[in-house]
Amino acid sequence: MLELTLQDNKIPEESVELPSTIKKCRDIKELISEIYPGLQDNKSPSTKYLTERTILSPRNEEVSRINDEILSIYTGRAQTYIAADKMNENIEKRAVGNSGCPSEVLNNQNCSGLPPFRLNLKVGCPVMMLRNIDPKNGLCNGTRLRVETFAPHVIEATILTGDKQGTRVFIPRISLSPCFGVHVHMTRRQFPIRLAFAMTINKSQGQSVKYVGIDLRNSVFGHGQLYVALSRCTTVRQIKILLSEEETNHRTGNVVYPEVLLL
Repeated sequence: MLELTLQDNKIPEESVELPSTIKKCRDIKELISEIYPGLQDNKSPSTKYLTERTILSPRNEEVSRINDEILSIYTGRAQTYIAADKMNENIEKRAVGNSGCPSEVLNNQNCSGLPPFRLNLKVGCPVMMLRNIDPKNGLCNGTRLRVETFAPHVIEATILTGDKQGTRVFIPRISLSPCFGVHVHMTRRQFPIRLAFAMTINKSQGQSVKYVGIDLRNSVFGHGQLYVALSRCTTVRQIKILLSEEETNHRTGNVVYPEVLLL
């Protein structure tokens, strides 16, 4: 029987060399232009254009920054929706001599599964559903859509993926509470969507696209993440990567838990 012991409780990590056929980009702007060519001149990108490409990154923080940068070069007028945050009532009543959590703390919460406090969108941009609000009509967690029109309390969009592809739907504001990753018990009333030019590697599981950019300036931190990212593309020739400035060759960290493979 093969046994494996971990010394000092450290996560096993090794450096792997990526195939030379994968193009290495110099910076994030080059990665964006490789995956979304001509986006600044494309006033109404087609369904095929949006569904065939994506940029992946290990962490939500980098994904948000990439989405904001792509949105800034995308044509059109930006529409901003501000969320309404509040502490959960049963938690707030327990606070003694305290008026509750400052609104600035609530507004700065930005975790997986929770829409941003300040949601910036443009007509034609891709977004992703964060919750199951109407599975029968295609509004499920992970569904990608294209924004069509704005209204104060509803967003009209077209479904880009799945059995309901091409269907026009209306997305309302709803009240959401974070499932994990936030130490504050709160509720945010906002549209349950995020920009989807880029997404996290974990969120991309189960999807296959033609053009994939992978931001590896911060190495993957979970078992199998690198494999998931690289396998999202239908051909290795269409994968583009961005490595950290310290990395001078085609190598990146790859976290693997060997004990998982030995069970």
